[in-house]
This record gives sequence, C-alpha cells and structure tokens, in this order.
Amino acid sequence: MRVLLESAIRKCDGFYIKTDDVSSILDWQMQQNQAEVAFSPARVLLQDFTGIPAMVDLAAMRDALAKQGVDPNLVNPRCHTDLIVDHSLQIDYSKCAIQSPPTPTDESHGAAVRSPAGRPSPRGSSSGGHCAGQRPGHRGGCSKASCSDAPSGRSAAVQIENTPLLCPFHLQPVSEPETMIRNQEMELIRNKERLQFFKWCSKAFKNINVVPPDINTVHQVNLEYLCQVVQEGEGFIYPDSVVGTDSHTTMINGLGILGWGKHDVSYLCYIFALFCLVYLTLSLSCSLSGVGGIESEAVMLGQPVSLTLPQVVGCKLVGTINPLATSIDIVLGITKHLRQAGIGGKFVEFFGPGVQQLSAPDRTTIANMCPEYNATVSFFPVDDITLQHFKHTICSEEKLVVLEDYLKAIKLFKSYGDQSEDPQYSEVIEMNLSSIVPHVSGPKRPQDRVAVTCMKEDFINCLNEKVGFKGFHVSKEKQATQVPFLHEGAEYNLAHGSVVIAAVISCTNNCNPSVMLAAGLLAKKAVEAGLTVKPYIRTSLVPGSGTVTHYLNTTGVLPYLRKLGFEVVGYGCATCVGNTAPLPESVVDAIKQGDLVACGVLSGNRHLEGRLCDCVRANYLASPPLVVAYAIAGTVSINLETEPLGVNSEGKDVYLRDIWPSKEEVNHTEENIVIASMFKELRSRMEKGSTFWNRIESAESALFPWDPKSTYIRCPAFFSKLSKEVCAPQSIEGAYPLLFLGDKVTTDHISPAGSIARVSAAARYLQSKRLTPREFNSYGARRGNDAVMTRGTFASIKLQNRLIGKTGPKTLHIPSGQTLDVFEAAERYQRDGVPLIILAGKEYGSGSSRDWAAKGPYLMGVRAVIAESFEKIHRNHLVGMGIAPLQFLPGQNADSLELCGKERFTINIPQELMPRQQLTVQTSTGKSFSVMALFENDMDVAFFRHGGILKYVARSLLL
Repeated sequence: MRVLLESAIRKCDGFYIKTDDVSSILDWQMQQNQAEVAFSPARVLLQDFTGIPAMVDLAAMRDALAKQGVDPNLVNPRCHTDLIVDHSLQIDYSKCAIQSPPTPTDESHGAAVRSPAGRPSPRGSSSGGHCAGQRPGHRGGCSKASCSDAPSGRSAAVQIENTPLLCPFHLQPVSEPETMIRNQEMELIRNKERLQFFKWCSKAFKNINVVPPDINTVHQVNLEYLCQVVQEGEGFIYPDSVVGTDSHTTMINGLGILGWGKHDVSYLCYIFALFCLVYLTLSLSCSLSGVGGIESEAVMLGQPVSLTLPQVVGCKLVGTINPLATSIDIVLGITKHLRQAGIGGKFVEFFGPGVQQLSAPDRTTIANMCPEYNATVSFFPVDDITLQHFKHTICSEEKLVVLEDYLKAIKLFKSYGDQSEDPQYSEVIEMNLSSIVPHVSGPKRPQDRVAVTCMKEDFINCLNEKVGFKGFHVSKEKQATQVPFLHEGAEYNLAHGSVVIAAVISCTNNCNPSVMLAAGLLAKKAVEAGLTVKPYIRTSLVPGSGTVTHYLNTTGVLPYLRKLGFEVVGYGCATCVGNTAPLPESVVDAIKQGDLVACGVLSGNRHLEGRLCDCVRANYLASPPLVVAYAIAGTVSINLETEPLGVNSEGKDVYLRDIWPSKEEVNHTEENIVIASMFKELRSRMEKGSTFWNRIESAESALFPWDPKSTYIRCPAFFSKLSKEVCAPQSIEGAYPLLFLGDKVTTDHISPAGSIARVSAAARYLQSKRLTPREFNSYGARRGNDAVMTRGTFASIKLQNRLIGKTGPKTLHIPSGQTLDVFEAAERYQRDGVPLIILAGKEYGSGSSRDWAAKGPYLMGVRAVIAESFEKIHRNHLVGMGIAPLQFLPGQNADSLELCGKERFTINIPQELMPRQQLTVQTSTGKSFSVMALFENDMDVAFFRHGGILKYVARSLLL
C-alpha cells in the first residue's frame, strides 16, 4: 500500500491521478474492494512470446496511421519498456556427449575451445560432420558421440572428472555444453526473421530496450539485471515497480519490488507496451475495472493503471523448516493453503519470524507461484537478507546506501523478528513451516499436492478414480499391464506410472541455487552409488539462466547430471509449454498399445494434461532433486521412503535417503558459489550482446518492411477497413454457434500453444508455404503471424465440443452437416457472411492470461460468447477485441433453456448500449431469452463500439 501511495502522491496531477486517489489509499482499510485507484508503474517488461504480437500490433498501427496521413513516429512507448528476446526455446537436440569442463590445474586454464561457428565448444569435439537431424549447412560439429534429436537415444558413456570447487574469485570460463550450442544455433537460424523484427524495433521505437538473444530468460533478466529496487528520475527517488506480459514477473515481489505478471495483468504491460506506450498528446481517459487483462490496452498516453483497491492478506510464517523440505515444498504448501483460503484478486504480504529462514532466492520462488492461488502479488518487504542479496548482485556500495536509507525513511524496510513492525492487514493467515514435508503436485493441477511418502498409494487411487482432475478410470484388471518394447537394441517394460519425461526446467527453480544444487549433489551421489536413468526417458535441463549453468559447473555437479541424461539444452521455456522433443517412437507405440498412463515429472509450475506431450496423461510438479530421483526410479508408483531407487553394481539396494544431500551440504556449496562475480560476468554478457545479434541487419525506417513471403512476421488484419467514423452498435443477426462448450474451458483450450500438429489447419497453411514439418517450429515462435495463430485457435486436443460429442479440435459446420477443423468451419461461415457466437458453461476462459484467446476468435468472426460465467481477465480480453461477453441470467444455462447448439441466434443490441444492460436473444426455433452484457463501464462500451481497443486507439490518433 505504501508503494501505491507513493506513486499516487508523486504522480498526482488532478487529471489522471486525483487527490481522491491519494485519500482512498490512505483510507485503504475502509476503501478496499470499493474504491478505484490509479497506479503508475516504473517500467514494463515484455518477453518474446507476448512481446512480438504487441510490437507487431504497434508496427501495424504505424502502417494504418501512415495510410491516413498521420506521422507514424507518433506511435512509441512512453513508459520505459524492456523487451527480452530470449524467452522461449524449442528443444531439437538432447544428450550430446561431451567431456567434462577443465579443472583449475588444466593447461588450458579453462579456455574454451572455439568451434568453426565461433561458439564455445567442448574439448574433444569434432569440427566436421552433422549432428543427427542437423540441417545441411549447419556449422560446427558434435563430439565423438552423436548428438541426438527425436527420437533420441542415450549417448555413449563419458568419464566424469571429480572437478573441485573453484575459488569463487577466480572463476574459470565455462565451456557451453554441445547440446546447448546445437539448440541455440538452431534457434538463431530458425528465428532469424523474428530477430530481424526485434532488431528493427530496437531502432525504430523510442524508449524501448531490447535485450538480445542467447542471454537469459525474461524473469531471470528481470531479477538479475533490470530490477532497480529504487528508481531515480524526474528529480525523484521512488520505489521500482513493473508490469509484464510474463506470468513469472511476480517473482520480483520476492525482492520487495511490486510487480504484476501475465496471469494478473497480461496486457497491463501490453498497453504500457502497446498503448500506454503510445506517445501522444491526446487527452483521453479510461476507467478500468479491476486489475489485468486486455483492458489494460486502454492505459495509453502514459495514463496510470486503474485498479480496485485490493485487500492485503498477511501470511504469517512461523516454525522451523524441515531439513528435507525445499523451496518447492514451501511453495506448494503455500499454494494449497492460500487457494483454500480464497484470496483471489488480493495482495499477499509475508511477515513473521519464519521469513528470516528464507533466502532471497527462496522468496522469489514463493512469489512466483502467486498466480496459481489467484493472488495479484505475493510481496516480501526488503530486509537485511534482501540487502545482502543486492550487495552480491545488482547494487554498488553507493547505491546500497541510498537504497537502505530511502527504504527506511519511507518505512518500506522490514525487520521480521520485530513484532512491533508488523502492519495491520485485511486478514491474517498463519502457516507453520515445520509442518511442510516433501510433496509433489499432480497429476493434472498444481494445487493437488501429494506427500512423497503417499505417492504410490495416491497414483493407484488415481487409476481407480473416474476421469477427472485426480482420476484416469483404469480397470483393476488392466492396472498391472506391462508392455515390452525395444530401445537401442535393449528390451524394457512400460507400465502405468512409468516416467517417460523428466525435466529440470526454468520457472520457479532457476533463480534458487539451493534446489538446483541439491539436484546436482543428488545426481553426483547417485552416479557414485552406481545408479542410472533408463535411456528412453526424455531428460533435459533448461536452467533459464547462465548463472545456474555457471554454479552447477563450478561446483563439479554438472557432469553428473549429464551422466544421468540431464544435459543443458539451452535457456528458455521448453517442456512447460510443450516444446519438449518428441518421445522415441517405440515408447509412444508402447504407451498406445497398453493404453498406459505414462508420466512426466518436471520442476516447473505448469503441467496441464496433454501439455507436455499428447500421450503423457499424468504430469507431476516436483523439486529438481525429486525430478532426478523419480527419473532414476523410472516410475512414480514408488514409496521413496521404504522402496529403493535401484541397486548398485554390487546388487545392494540404494534408497533416496542414501543419496539425499543434507541442508548443511547444500548451504555450504551455495555460500561458496552464488557471489557477485557471477552476476558481474552475466551483466557484462548482457551489455555486450551476442555476435549473432550484433551482426543482424534491419531496416532503417519508421515503417516495418513486411515480407509477404514471411511465415513468422505478418501485418495483422486488426486495422482493415479502419475509418475515422464510428458506427453505432449493430445487432448480431442469424449467428451460428461455432462451438458449444461446457464448463471450465481454459485459455489452454482456446489459445495456440506448444508444437504445431502435422494434421492441423496451421500445418496445412505452412505446408502451402512449402515448409516441411521439421520447419513448423512452435505456435509461440509464430505469434507474429496472425494466419498461423488464427488457425491454431481452438486446436487443443482436449477441447470438448458438444456439437460433435467427442474430444478434439473439430466442430460441426451446421449448414452442411460436415465435421471440420474449427478454423475451416469458421472460414466457411465468414465466406458466406454468417456471424458466429460461442456457447459455453461456467468459468469460460480460466487459466493463464493469453491475448490470442481473444484475438483468435475475433479473427475467426466470433461476435459474442454466451456463457454462464467468465474468468475476469478473459472477459476483459474479449471486450478489448470487440467481442461481446454475454452471461446467462442466474439459474439459466444452455441446458435449462433446451438449446441444442444448432439454432441460429439473433442478439438485439441497442444503439445506446449501456454497461451491464440486459439484451434479448432470439433463436431460429422461436425461443427467446435474456442475457446480461458484461460491459462493466462506459469504456468497455466504447471499446465494443469501436470494434476493440486497437481500433479505438487508432481512431483516437486520427482525430
């Protein structure tokens, strides 16, 4: 509340921010959940997945204005914006065998051998030949063992040197693993068009900082480089704050910096990076309802974000942390506890003596998960531990003095052991840290936690339960099914619970040395005990930050992780978003043959069914050391407390307790590695940029030179037929339902994500452009092409459409009676000039915030969605795209109204449309019913009248 108050006082101008805003924040306990207040964040954070459509829209807006005779240079970010290119990563190669990094006594003194491509290459690697699956002309080579892509096999065994801990002040250069080099080079080649576009953005737009590729993923850049804690400018010193399009932006709250992420604001940055970013002199105002969503596109001209003054829940931490519990266990414990407490849309602030046991990385890990329990932020005020972290990472001694003095002066500094400093909260929830034991989460939702000791019993129960969030409904007689298969000449068996994907990835863990080091130390002890991981398991290590690779290497544990198959494949979101390499065909065949519930285990925070891989139905979130442990066990149907992970070369059982590193061992290693020299090296790397990026050429023009042949960057159709005049709202006449959906349709069902299926409409489009399946890339990589993204909308294999009665990305084209891909049906309707609607149940649009969950339906011709209820953020997105969110009246739904979904619908929209007005819907069968138009305020109505926020802003510029 002090951060909001400071911003309101500093920015108070009587127009955008009024004295009433200041008064409401001062009286927040009486005004919470009632008053609308204004907040001006210090900066905006964009990542490549969501940043590219934002910047493409800005470029398209420049084109639209230029055609109307308006200077395109008017369209610029006004609030400082950071765009991080290196966020997403498609895994092409895994398990490239390389030798261990040089020891301090090595004659090379750690100097990295350079490949012909100019990239660091491990010693002993060949400079010629191609990796498996390598494109012709791809420079560089792999080591003597092959570098594999899908289907992948285990590389030849390599000797592991017992690399000692290097002196922290004389860190040797780290040779990048061959696998990572291969994946990075493929990313740079595949994404050259996108990189050229980003390079043009860095030169064409003012007030935007583009962080080059091959550096770090977005949340790591934010934590390690961009965060300022205290900002200076315009004659003021003030708290740092940020809004971003990445859901992990909330990690920054662990360092005492107020920040919203994609789940909460999604487009809160998209306007502070799309329209709030538009540098203009117009005097437009808007009033946003709540926090987050595409409605934030209305925050233009530097106007502050308007949000309902939230409640602040104090989460008091007491007790002592269990030695076996990691930050992930604490995160999942807090996630379940706060989700059950019902704190959706509230601010959470941690206090109490237990906070002193959490390191700064622990706090950012916990803060990262707040979207999973629907909080806006989870905030840790700065204390002595945070200051020590800043001293070792981002702050000079001089800056640290200013920071500490300022925070103490305005009472933003906290002594957690002093109860007299505990603030007053809307409510207090207490949590005893000593009650937390190691858990995993799954098999389908992050809030479904399972104690490790109960994992086997819980998985069997899941097999027995009917299909649902915790059930697969496998008959008793089939639960013992085992399917033999061959892999690399050896025979293996798969059963229910077999692990086929094990990924130590970015997200909640890459910023936390303790859990990553624990995984490495466990791997070291496992290898020394003679344990292995079965070669068919798709293992990967995607740290998300060069810092992690640095300390894993310098502690000597990276070779042991590699020995178990956990090779560094690159930096960015990979397995979490479905970018894992395909499983070996023999494994897929075995799963299908036995109809097995195969499992994935990952250390992230996203694991919805089918997201990792179509044939992997059970997915569990676990801490990095537990991911390694389950990979060694090869199954989740095991009690890690009483059953051995495996046997050593002497035939002796090896249990988890035999190889689990002690907390003291982890802390000692962490203290000797996470130091300022690492962050300084990465800071230097950030500022210099990569050679590839520096050599990229881009146009020197105010308008982007669109390439009609490009399949990555395309001028979107949002501004077609743009005119200065605004037509009155038009009724929707004779619309057909494109889809008839049930309850809890998530944005994962709606928005394109992950790999592009070979039989999809998007695949056929790319094939028409003469691309092979290997060149499809992912939906995330092609977010700058509206033709691909529209075809990928509603392409989820888990979509349940009542018009066809089965699961899949299909629908019924009602006039012809044909079952078609959703896009193809929409295309036919549009060709015939027929408007479309969607019928849905409760909680339509829940899940992660995604702009294409609204953009895609808009480009398909959807004019309205009639549902029992909407997730608030998605409702805002629909309004922002000019789609009417219409809600059945209480007690009514499609079933109670006896709608079959094949009727034609006419929705009567008055020319003088009002917020929350009831509208009449008539069907071709003679039925009539009323719906509530969920336009919350006059600005929502204005967006709808203009055909969406994009046209609203563009027309404003034409005045």
